[in-house]
Amino acid sequence: MPRDDRCTRSDTIEIRTGSSAVVHDLTGECAQFVRAEGDGLLNVFVPHATAGVVVIETGAGSDDDLLTALDALLPRDDRWQHRHGTPGHGRDHVLPAFIAPSVTVPVLGGSLALGTWQSIALVDTNVDNAVREVRLSFLAG
Repeated sequence: MPRDDRCTRSDTIEIRTGSSAVVHDLTGECAQFVRAEGDGLLNVFVPHATAGVVVIETGAGSDDDLLTALDALLPRDDRWQHRHGTPGHGRDHVLPAFIAPSVTVPVLGGSLALGTWQSIALVDTNVDNAVREVRLSFLAG
């Protein structure tokens, strides 16, 4: 079946995450991407084996709580079979089993249909890779 490009739009953004684990708020970039659209779905995808995307409250401590929980669940130590990179890097490769590489959010009238305290965020615990690509895709509907 041929693709109807009038119904889909996709673009990538580059995010600098630095040299420490982060929860990086993408909500502003996502809102700008869908601003001129009508109703549909926004998919946010990170094409990396050591990062994920979440919907979470940011700025009130939940982002730090998430990183603390990940450190407790997936300690950065020498227990991991995957051993290249910095010590404990193997845990970064297990992260996507707990935090998916994508989320889909409804868009209504060009606005993200998020709850009051919800934000879309990139979770990156890989201190060996300071730059991430995030793909934003809008499906009209």
